[in-house]
Amino acid sequence: MKSHQTDSKIRRSVVISATLVEEARRNAPPELRDNLNRLVVVALEDFVRRRKRIVFEEAMARMARDPEVIAESSRISEDFRPAEGDGLPDASPG
Repeated sequence: MKSHQTDSKIRRSVVISATLVEEARRNAPPELRDNLNRLVVVALEDFVRRRKRIVFEEAMARMARDPEVIAESSRISEDFRPAEGDGLPDASPG
């Protein structure tokens, strides 16, 4: 009976300059310096996280410039304006 793998692995060969590998090792946390495979995995995971954040931020920036979104936000703000005088303190950030 085969076991079900939730995350299959892909084995690939890549060519990376020795200079880049050494620089990556110098800048890696100690636990990753001697494990190039793990260092590459961690670097790719970081790359994916950063790219997703950039894509999200770009989408939010586009939305902030969208005239329809701006108009709807203004309408919502107007709807809630009467509640601004409720005497409750504003929530503090963080």
